[in-house]
Amino acid sequence: MTAAPLWTGGRLIEAMKARAQGPQPAAIGGASIDTRTLEPGDAFFAIQGEKRDGHDFVAAALEKGAALAVVDEAHAGDFPADAPLAVVPDVLRAMEQAGMARRAELHAGVVAVTGSVGKTGTKEALRLVLSRQGKTHAPVASYNNHWGVPLTLTRTPADVRYGVYEIGMNSPGEILPLAKMVSPDVAIVTTVQPVHLAAFESIEGIAREKAAIFSGLKPGGTAIINADIAQAGLLRELAEASPAGRIISFGESASADVRLLGCSLKPEISTVEANVRGRPVTYKLGSPGKHIVMNSLAVLAAVDALDADLALAALALAELKPPAGRGARQMLHAPSGPFMLIDESYNGNPASMRAAIENLGRIEAQGRGRRIAVLGDMLELGESGPALHKGLAEAVTGNGVDLVFACGPLMRSLYDALPSRQRGAYAAQASGLEPLLLDVLRAGDVVTVKGSLGSRMGSIVKAMTARFPVVTADD
Repeated sequence: MTAAPLWTGGRLIEAMKARAQGPQPAAIGGASIDTRTLEPGDAFFAIQGEKRDGHDFVAAALEKGAALAVVDEAHAGDFPADAPLAVVPDVLRAMEQAGMARRAELHAGVVAVTGSVGKTGTKEALRLVLSRQGKTHAPVASYNNHWGVPLTLTRTPADVRYGVYEIGMNSPGEILPLAKMVSPDVAIVTTVQPVHLAAFESIEGIAREKAAIFSGLKPGGTAIINADIAQAGLLRELAEASPAGRIISFGESASADVRLLGCSLKPEISTVEANVRGRPVTYKLGSPGKHIVMNSLAVLAAVDALDADLALAALALAELKPPAGRGARQMLHAPSGPFMLIDESYNGNPASMRAAIENLGRIEAQGRGRRIAVLGDMLELGESGPALHKGLAEAVTGNGVDLVFACGPLMRSLYDALPSRQRGAYAAQASGLEPLLLDVLRAGDVVTVKGSLGSRMGSIVKAMTARFPVVTADD
């Protein structure tokens, strides 16, 4: 049986209140804003990016097989008369309208996730456990901003049983409009941490912004909050003032509705014992770390709120694996033998940095190997930046890290605070650190690479995987 198209051309044009120009497709298979990943049959939305205007790529999109290009009135005359176009006043707004129209059509359990740390990991865990119980849609990568959320909604098939959406922010006022687009049945705030302090006066301000997700809830929906953080009371107060009909808390606190009773943290996995609103649950987590354990409680709280199968969800968590850039592991072969690379290069903030260092400390280096932390600047921390970087010294020393390779002006504060025996090398930029690190790696080492995306720590990961081959089963 042929699968139903994502959209019919007529329905998408109707949803966007667009003007059809040229021949219109009967069926549309997907939605794209990037010709590099566009598939034949997709609708291409020519949105205005930070550096490039999507209208510059419409011809390439159509040549690649786009079924329809969504363009604004100012550019409609730039294309041939036989080009299949949907013409709108504003392309981003049209994509928002398409996304909201699709949301209104869904008969699905919808979850929205935000938080200072753990959004993407929690979203991926929800994708995993809910997909075992029915057709589930969630965004690729971290599509959690002003274009990522409407794009993900637009890409959601009408027949899904569950939808999972990630909502992020960099400055005040960004979460509420995205939460209203998603209109979730369940909204999660994983935690509140000193992230994006450059845009907020206090952590309380961050908590208020994160709690805006509750204002987007469908009336009677469920707000899920972290019971262990200092802002738990404020989050509860704001949830009570929202459309939420129920609040579920999670954590180690005795008052938590989904409570951690105990866990065993191992280098590769964790085992967890919890109580989910009166029901005992024991499960394995395929991704290591205490922070992953805590986020798994939020996942089970959401499963419970959706009336999905709790036991099946707990069983599925054993299959959870860290994604690329967020803890993915590889064994690479140095000239002297294999060593482990832990890729945490996608992003970095004080909470996730400490979690990565703690995970590094749980792994035993082999032979003459060492625990090596390769750290780049944590950005958007405002005036607190130098102190928050220097404050990582205790975590580095307390978790048995042997060497720190650091780059960036903020990480200089940490590097200078370390005893000389722990200083590997320092460079102003990631590119300068690469040769200093690559030349000293040896068999048995365990290497964690982490920093904010703007620190370009991913280039160090690429340099390592380019220099050293992946260990195969035959090695």
